[in-house]
Amino acid sequence: MAYFDYGAAAELFPSRQRSRMMGAVTYMRFAAAAEAVRYAIEVLPAKLFLGTFLEVNEERFDSNGIRQLYDSAEYPLRRRPVAIRDRVLSVRRAS
Repeated sequence: MAYFDYGAAAELFPSRQRSRMMGAVTYMRFAAAAEAVRYAIEVLPAKLFLGTFLEVNEERFDSNGIRQLYDSAEYPLRRRPVAIRDRVLSVRRAS
């Protein structure tokens, strides 16, 4: 993966269709992309995560791209092992 600035401002856009149905999360802005990635992986419900995209420095990342950023050795925040396992299981069930 090319260089990614985890400290750059980021915008997170959860799935439109699913967020309306669930009456939940909408557009969010983060001071650091690392926080947006963490939120998408560890906090968003799996059904919303699948249609989510992240925009950083005019570059967009879909849910697979967000997952790659979180799994990267360069990811600067501490990961929650339970969240990782649960997200993988939830995404597999939803697919």
